Amino acid sequence: MAAIPNYDELTRSVSKNLATMRADLPDVMKGFNDLARAASAVGALDKKTKELIALALGVAARCDACLGFHAKALVQLGATLAEVEEVLAMAVYMGGGPSLMYSANAIAAFKEFSAGRQDEL
Repeated sequence: MAAIPNYDELTRSVSKNLATMRADLPDVMKGFNDLARAASAVGALDKKTKELIALALGVAARCDACLGFHAKALVQLGATLAEVEEVLAMAVYMGGGPSLMYSANAIAAFKEFSAGRQDEL
């Protein structure tokens, strides 16, 4: 089994590489950012609910960077560990064993970003 990544380092690295893509592919990145902004806008669902869904989909897709970015957003939105665990239970229910293993990584990402948040409080 692969080691659990340091999600802070991973998200910083991915963000840096995305800056290159923004410079080289501005239209593509603008389109993606517009899509992200529209999809995450408050509507029938609030931002925290949408981020919980995104975290579950990150588990399903086995996307470490997704876990990092969405766990960080959830911490910033005031999500609790209990909320994260319940949404991950649904991801496991829908995705079986592989989702269970990736849910463990999602907990690690959420706790990593929560630890940094505790220092700010």
